[in-house]
Amino acid sequence: MKFVHVAGPMTLLLGSLLGPVSAAHALDFKAVGAAPAVLYDAPSEKGRRVAVAPRGMPVEVVLTYGEWTKVRDASGDLSWLQSKALVAKRNVQVSVSNAKIRVNPDAGAAVAFSADKGVLLELLEPASSGWIKVRHRDGQSGYVKGAEVWGD
Repeated sequence: MKFVHVAGPMTLLLGSLLGPVSAAHALDFKAVGAAPAVLYDAPSEKGRRVAVAPRGMPVEVVLTYGEWTKVRDASGDLSWLQSKALVAKRNVQVSVSNAKIRVNPDAGAAVAFSADKGVLLELLEPASSGWIKVRHRDGQSGYVKGAEVWGD
């Protein structure tokens, strides 16, 4: 038995909407800008308001649709916000009860400071060998295990 694929109007429509699909897709993270942002359940101010994202909160960009961006937060929830509310500055959010930020990227290095779950840290250098260089808003910096934060 031989199967023949026929591209009908729906196949062509889906192909034009979705475009080329790649097997690997790098995650795109941004942060909420200087002002808190309202999160909606749809890409419109007429949508239901579901939460308010505090300034600096890291989000994963899932989709951009016109002036709206669909994002995923640290808890995995999806929502929409106005694209202008996002900035390229990268922050990470501590995802464990007490993260140890070390002076060097080594589990045996001295602890520079610790941060509780939910604390925002500025991303200074992306992950290298499982460690991320971060800075606390009070100016202290160091290295944290990538597995202990969300948003990198």
